[in-house]
Amino acid sequence: MNTMFMLCAVAVAFPIGVLGYEKAFTETDAGIIETKTIPERTLIVAQRNESYFEANNALFGKLFRYIKDNDVSMTVPVKAHMNPGQMYFYVGRKDLLKDLKDTGDVKVVTEPEQLVMSIGVRGGYSENNFQEAREKLFSQLDASRRWKKSGNDYAVFWHAPYVPAFMKRFEVHVPIQPKD
Repeated sequence: MNTMFMLCAVAVAFPIGVLGYEKAFTETDAGIIETKTIPERTLIVAQRNESYFEANNALFGKLFRYIKDNDVSMTVPVKAHMNPGQMYFYVGRKDLLKDLKDTGDVKVVTEPEQLVMSIGVRGGYSENNFQEAREKLFSQLDASRRWKKSGNDYAVFWHAPYVPAFMKRFEVHVPIQPKD
């Protein structure tokens, strides 16, 4: 195999947007529904009144300016609440000691460790794909004898916007707790 072919194969197998960035937690494989613990993390968040899919470019811009202005490393995934539209960036471990402050556009928050039911999905980041995955996840949760919902569902997106849709990965999470 020639070197150029091998580099292209690596780029396809490990698309830009995951390689080289700290992961806030482990991905759920596409097509799998699992329970997992999301560790306590510090995040920065921007919010708009419209839904996430109407506002995501504006949200991304606010967060990107903040990380550039404060020299904060990019991490994956990006977390998103749908209504109202909220986008979160996880703060990397090496940046946790920085004195990050709220601005008019961005808030700094710490979320406690959380148990979630997660579904992994391959495909484009669209409202339709999110809703389809969400319905599968809630169907599984409704059938569970062990778990019940304990918070609002949200999405996590693992790849940059320029990654082709067929290569993108995302998850839908719903916080859970035992039924007892």
